[in-house]
Amino acid sequence: MSLLLRLDSEGLNAIIEEMAEATEVGARPAAQAAAQVLYDEVRRNVAANGMKTAKLYYSIYQVYSQSRSKPGLATYQISWNRKKAPHGHLVEYGHIQRYVTYVGRDGNYYTAVRPEMRGKPKPKGRASQAAKDAYYIPLATPKQVAAKSFVRKAVSKAEAAADAAQTVLLRFINNDT
Repeated sequence: MSLLLRLDSEGLNAIIEEMAEATEVGARPAAQAAAQVLYDEVRRNVAANGMKTAKLYYSIYQVYSQSRSKPGLATYQISWNRKKAPHGHLVEYGHIQRYVTYVGRDGNYYTAVRPEMRGKPKPKGRASQAAKDAYYIPLATPKQVAAKSFVRKAVSKAEAAADAAQTVLLRFINNDT
């Protein structure tokens, strides 16, 4: 006795091909769903840190990265606009405060300048510590300002972001779009 089994894989190949196409088309919406979860968490973290001017909060962005993406792979970046909130890295990573600061009439923070240096050009960012000490009023003792991570802390939502991406991608695969 013998048994003959024939399998026509044409139907299966068609299904696999459809799934591959759906996955490629759904990659960007799925990545955006994941990015949205992380973006929302970053903004929540900034708000939870306490806001004085909300510049950092409103500088948070998410953007599709064309250069890092390709068919079937979509990449989004979430960060803060350094022009709108140049202090973001000081909040994210912490810093040492060496100089006296004050809040101006406009509500912004400024570094106090020695009276004899007013009107003179500020030292460049790469100037020596001695040049900066001669221009600004140093604190008696520099103080360590602790980091209040808002981007790195958002990684705790990576599983929720992956779930959001999976939900969207499955909709594309199941043709529920």
